[in-house]
Amino acid sequence: MPTSLHVRNLDEALVVRLKLRAARHGRSAEAEHRAILQKVLAAEAEPSFDDLAAALRKLTAERHQTPSEILQREGRDER
Repeated sequence: MPTSLHVRNLDEALVVRLKLRAARHGRSAEAEHRAILQKVLAAEAEPSFDDLAAALRKLTAERHQTPSEILQREGRDER
């Protein structure tokens, strides 16, 4: 089901460029905005789970990790 997206606080020069581009392509600014989003997002590949997991491991490599069994035991002891 189609939904709406409202973009606020755009630089006026950017809006003018969007309208000019839309006119060149013979469509409304809204249709041009939609086309730009579709084109850009279609070209962007979604990262795989393995890539996301590797990035997370890299981000947390230097952090001290507490094993889950210790966290569970501490949680039970607090009750």
